[in-house]
Amino acid sequence: MIGIPLGWAYSNFGEWALHRYVLHGMGRKQDSFWHFHWSEHHAASRKHDMVDEEYMRSLWTWSAKAKEVVGLMALALAHAPLFPVAPFFVGTLWACAVNYYRVHRRAHLDPQWAKEHLPWHYDHHMGRDQNANWCVTHPLFDNLLGTRREYLGVQPAAAVAPVVAHAQ
Repeated sequence: MIGIPLGWAYSNFGEWALHRYVLHGMGRKQDSFWHFHWSEHHAASRKHDMVDEEYMRSLWTWSAKAKEVVGLMALALAHAPLFPVAPFFVGTLWACAVNYYRVHRRAHLDPQWAKEHLPWHYDHHMGRDQNANWCVTHPLFDNLLGTRREYLGVQPAAAVAPVVAHAQ
């Protein structure tokens, strides 16, 4: 049964590390497979006040949402060989992967819910520094590693997308 808390902590650390070093580190490079995270997901979230319309599209299109699901499935499959020796650990990883997608999707379809239930993730997208607040489901490793920045209620940087008034 120790596999359950270990699996949860491992998953949370995985969120933190993969988000920071893969999705933002490697994803900043335009020729990287992971570039969609920055160029599509972050751009849409900033433009639409946290809403990412990709989550309204079919899962059967090759989109940022589909790439996220494929990545989660690949991680789940990569840990499958451990199942015979650590079923609670692996089962927890799989449950955390499903929860990650469920929570992340809801956060980007319902910004008010995200502000109330995932303020650290809302801050990741809408705060001044999008290179902080790496955790999505729980801020444990952001808190432990000093990368949690609270911005809730602070307007995004003016350089993102200035509001232009249209003449009537």
